Amino acid sequence: MPGLLRGIARTAVVAGTASHVAGNVHHRQEQKWARQDAEAQQQQMQPQPDYYEQQPSQSQYQSDQSAARDDQFAQLEKLGELKDKGILTEAEFQAKKAQILGM
Repeated sequence: MPGLLRGIARTAVVAGTASHVAGNVHHRQEQKWARQDAEAQQQQMQPQPDYYEQQPSQSQYQSDQSAARDDQFAQLEKLGELKDKGILTEAEFQAKKAQILGM
């Protein structure tokens, strides 16, 4: 009979330990899921960038166009100077002018 009681006691200890470990694992998983839910909720609450903030403003667009136009004029002036000095022929000047103006 003592061997039978020892076997029963051993089984009870193993089952109790397994139950305790399973409870700890379950508790950790619940904490992890709660943390993930809180992070997801926090991300949803962050303000999304406004559509109009992502798009360049009219003044930025005009400024970009103005800068591009100024660059084109500067290139054309240099071309004109090169043509006047005789470095470029009329045909070379016209070809490069068309390339700069996108014709």
